Amino acid sequence: MYVVCVTSWVKREHLDDYMQACMANARETRKEPGNLRFDFLRCAEPDNQFFFYEVYKAEEDFHKHHETAHYLKWRDSVTPWMEQPREAAKYNSIAPADESDW
Repeated sequence: MYVVCVTSWVKREHLDDYMQACMANARETRKEPGNLRFDFLRCAEPDNQFFFYEVYKAEEDFHKHHETAHYLKWRDSVTPWMEQPREAAKYNSIAPADESDW
């Protein structure tokens, strides 16, 4: 499995818009055949920091996600709302080894 963790910092005047856009993207991403998990979290402090925990069956599924209409709409909408560029880290899952162990 392929795991992507993304941290973002959002300008305070755009927090509500950002959360709405992220929830819409999350709902659609969870429908993708290669997506196993898509968690959207907000930091307790500072509350303008957010975190995505995304799990895909394979790296190719993550790349397909970046071609979807909902992702492209999300990316184009939220980019100007960022306080700084998003930071992403990509991992290969060791445990669980596959979705049957999830």
